[in-house]
Amino acid sequence: MTVIVKATTADTPLIVRVATASFIALHESRMPATDLASYVSTKLTIPVIEEELNNPANMFHIIYYNEQPAGYSKIIFDTPCPLIKSTAVTKMERLYLLKEFYALQLGSVLFKFNSHLSRQANQAGMWLYVWIKNERAIRFYKKQGFEIIGNEDFVISPTLSNPNHIMYLRY
Repeated sequence: MTVIVKATTADTPLIVRVATASFIALHESRMPATDLASYVSTKLTIPVIEEELNNPANMFHIIYYNEQPAGYSKIIFDTPCPLIKSTAVTKMERLYLLKEFYALQLGSVLFKFNSHLSRQANQAGMWLYVWIKNERAIRFYKKQGFEIIGNEDFVISPTLSNPNHIMYLRY
């Protein structure tokens, strides 16, 4: 059984665990260990995630499969992107799924849940950044209807930036 719940600050350790495991699984063979460790130790920590959860603009949701946490999402309504005319757009900042749950299509379930929330909030669409080497995620987002509209570098550490696509789904 699949359940999606709104996250609270009590979920901070769980979100840190899922975020760290997901990020490392995707990047560990594709970047120097020092850069990976720098990102995790500065961006995916309990204080950082707790601060994000305390910000009422951020909407975090956790997806459970058979009572096991499988992933989480973070969206922010009314977050403009310089390449999109409307300012009433949702930024999908994270859609992280643990690797062992990939085959269950839970990413699609969580995405559709967030898209529904975005549409209910009268947003014109949803945008996100995705690493250009993350072909699996790019295929996933294209399947959901996103288009690549630009590129931007994503800072991993003081010595490493990854090129990212900016993708947009117009409603």
